[in-house]
Amino acid sequence: MLIVVLMVAGGAGVLLAWRLVVAGRISVWLAMGTVSGAAGLASLATGRVSLSPKVFWGWSAFAGAGAGVLLYLATAVFVLIVRRAPVFDRHVEEIYDQRKGRSLPEALGLAAFIVAPGEELFWRGLFQGRLASAMGWPGAAALTWGIYIVVNAASESLPILLGAVVSGAVWGGLALWTHGVLASLACHTVWTGLMLVFPPGGSSRRPPASEETPGS
Repeated sequence: MLIVVLMVAGGAGVLLAWRLVVAGRISVWLAMGTVSGAAGLASLATGRVSLSPKVFWGWSAFAGAGAGVLLYLATAVFVLIVRRAPVFDRHVEEIYDQRKGRSLPEALGLAAFIVAPGEELFWRGLFQGRLASAMGWPGAAALTWGIYIVVNAASESLPILLGAVVSGAVWGGLALWTHGVLASLACHTVWTGLMLVFPPGGSSRRPPASEETPGS
């Protein structure tokens, strides 16, 4: 029962955090860092998170990291194409703006080493693993993916939502393959790190205000 309560509380916490970010009451860094970090630590404390019981851990880590690189490349190509659409470009700019005032090491530490591992320990480790014991791994992967999409839709951000759809499927698939969290954790961490160090299209595609056409 305690694990079920933790699963519900963690999912609700992510949804609430996104609503507070959208309302401008809290920064995305504080919101996601706090919620994901707490959920990850709580998941570890249950003792119900497995690393890679079905696949040798070395292969899991290697495959996860490789999947992270491929996912980054696919994401970069996709973002460079769809940023031609004004609506999507605005949403991407909003994400880049959220990093202003933070150094790359600080942003990297928060996103790649707190948020990403915390999410995987909770969603693919505890959440998907607990559901798998009740309904089997394929069904657990599908249900976890669906709920992950729903709570991230609360961000009202197209890039975040599409990331939850595509990346969530990849991370859930890795957990389904290994029956553990190591591969998805490696993938999520590598992907997040690359997205921060080498953001698709650069930190901003728009010209500075002094270079914009008057009246634009």
